[in-house]
Amino acid sequence: MDDRQQQPDHGPLAGFTVGVTAARRADELGTLLQRRGAAVLHAPALRIVQLADDSELLAATKEIIDQAPDIVVATTAIGFRGWVEAADGWGLGDALLSRLRGVRILARGPKVKGAIRAAGLTEEWSPSSESMAEVLDRLLEEGVEGRRLAVQLHGEPLPGFVEALRAGGGEVVGVPVYRWMPPEDIGPVDRLLDAAVSRGVDAVTFTSAPAAASLLSRAEERGLLPELLEALRHDVLPACVGPVTALPLQARGIDTVQPERFRLGPLVQLLCQELPGRARALPVAGHRMEIRGHAVVVDGELKPVPPAGMSLLRTLARRPGWVVARADLLRALPGAGRDEHAVETAMARLRTALGAPKLIQTVVKRGYRLALDPATDAKYADG
Repeated sequence: MDDRQQQPDHGPLAGFTVGVTAARRADELGTLLQRRGAAVLHAPALRIVQLADDSELLAATKEIIDQAPDIVVATTAIGFRGWVEAADGWGLGDALLSRLRGVRILARGPKVKGAIRAAGLTEEWSPSSESMAEVLDRLLEEGVEGRRLAVQLHGEPLPGFVEALRAGGGEVVGVPVYRWMPPEDIGPVDRLLDAAVSRGVDAVTFTSAPAAASLLSRAEERGLLPELLEALRHDVLPACVGPVTALPLQARGIDTVQPERFRLGPLVQLLCQELPGRARALPVAGHRMEIRGHAVVVDGELKPVPPAGMSLLRTLARRPGWVVARADLLRALPGAGRDEHAVETAMARLRTALGAPKLIQTVVKRGYRLALDPATDAKYADG
């Protein structure tokens, strides 16, 4: 293997397409993916609606100022900042901060800790896991009976969290700072769904449970839910930023991958490991060929391939070394009709894209085959 094979000049995600369902920080996630070579299909499944003028938030803020809670649970940085900004807009900012200085504040993670401190406050405790489940366990362990707790809601349900506190005897005041709403333009979501069911994407990322639920709901509305679930189970990798985000998918029997640290950077690093690991690598005509989503890596060099060519190549790769009839290849071509000449045209373009014509052999009057290296194949077979 030469130096170029050992150190490819393309990123680990080159040749793969990744769907991004995030509404918040979508640009950041997309940039991280693109820097590593991925093509990104952005389809925000939700939008965030701030509730600065919402009567529920105003009422909860006045209630907390009038009667101090014993504990405040802050869940997201954007939500906590939004709450303080909304209170400022109503002329209640100083009164709210003064009230919060005298109560215990629990923060879900480091980002909300930063927002708390930026407001001139100090949190008492934050779980290392950044998990609301750990926050709940701590509260229930120390006992909440007779205590008044303000919980900053963050647009998505906290499964069982508020109910468990109330069941433990606590009085809970919900602080709804923003809500998730359907996107104003559903077009990108529909394009992502179409791409997922046709295997036009290799992975879909989820950074919130509502986004996952929204994508599944839209698929159901369009009658595509069975096809989407099938794709996510077998061909399209569902990658979630954490276990809470994965809940709507798990409820449908979908296994997901999640990074150990619930952050965008580790999520991208996980994809950098998982997607190349799922790509099929074959020893063909003395070359190493790795088949990715919309490209092929030949001896470490990335070769973009048109969609029709990728369809042919995947069909040939299902039985490498075996002859595949033109009729079978024709059926693999999207919208090719009945003319087998379409196979010859697509095959010629595929060979040109690969840059090594001998990778695919023509078998006269029968079809085509991948020129699997028999010696290497035997060595691999022997283990």
